[in-house]
Amino acid sequence: MVLANYLADPHVVPAWLKHAPDIGFTVIDIIAPMFIAAIGLTFGASFRARLIRDGRRATIEHFVFRNLALIGIGALLTVLENVWGLTAAGSDWGVLQAIGFAGLIALLFIAVPARLRWLAGLLLLVAYQFQLNSFWLANVLSSTHGGLEGALSWGAMLVMATALGDLFHDVSKGRRWFPAASAGVLVLGLLLAFIVPVSKNRVSASYVLIALGASDLIFWCFHMFDERFGRSIPILREWGRNSLLLYVIYGVLLGIFVAPGIPGWYELAPVWLVALEALFIVGTLSWIGWVLDRRHFHVTL
Repeated sequence: MVLANYLADPHVVPAWLKHAPDIGFTVIDIIAPMFIAAIGLTFGASFRARLIRDGRRATIEHFVFRNLALIGIGALLTVLENVWGLTAAGSDWGVLQAIGFAGLIALLFIAVPARLRWLAGLLLLVAYQFQLNSFWLANVLSSTHGGLEGALSWGAMLVMATALGDLFHDVSKGRRWFPAASAGVLVLGLLLAFIVPVSKNRVSASYVLIALGASDLIFWCFHMFDERFGRSIPILREWGRNSLLLYVIYGVLLGIFVAPGIPGWYELAPVWLVALEALFIVGTLSWIGWVLDRRHFHVTL
């Protein structure tokens, strides 16, 4: 997400390394769904563990607070981005708000069995697509990540992601079906694409299914790597342990290049300068993540 956001505005960056303007799908369009898929993989297990340890009321309060905090942090970052001119056009929404609202929607269904949760996610997705086709298209396209209306579709994705997550965590029976189920979701999305346009901007039903299935298959590849070699990839581990904090720090680093408003420094920068700036951002954040992890300093909600 850090690289995708940085590469969004420099003119020298090719279109396939930027979000599709509306209908279409680029490699960058799968990044936000990867966050949803990752949350879905741990949501159910985390909820059940807290339920046993803290009881129902404390568990629900924790998850409500966590997702409201994401919405609040996202709203603050959106305001600061608009004030500092980090976005080409003013925005009233962001990825953290979308994730936070999706978490609140998933919380409504997390206690029901995985099969019913999967069905609930599909029904939410159908309801969203109907509303999108009938009433919401203009509002959804006017906001990043679909705005408040699009949160229903992100929520449907997360509800379905928790069902796939439970399948993965069922080591004795379900895990062997996880890659096939993920591939099935991807194929369903590809088939639906003949009827419903694939669009991240619209958070369309076909986009949701394609992105969720592909994200979980990518996760499965990392899982198999870990199973085969018995080790994780250090830089990913260190970023993951402080992902929210590093994302906030990233906004400050991005301001170094965007805020001055010098075209040749960012938007019209040559290839070599874009590469150096991207390397600076990723390298600095990786170093910060490494230092924080070595000092066992981890920020969580």
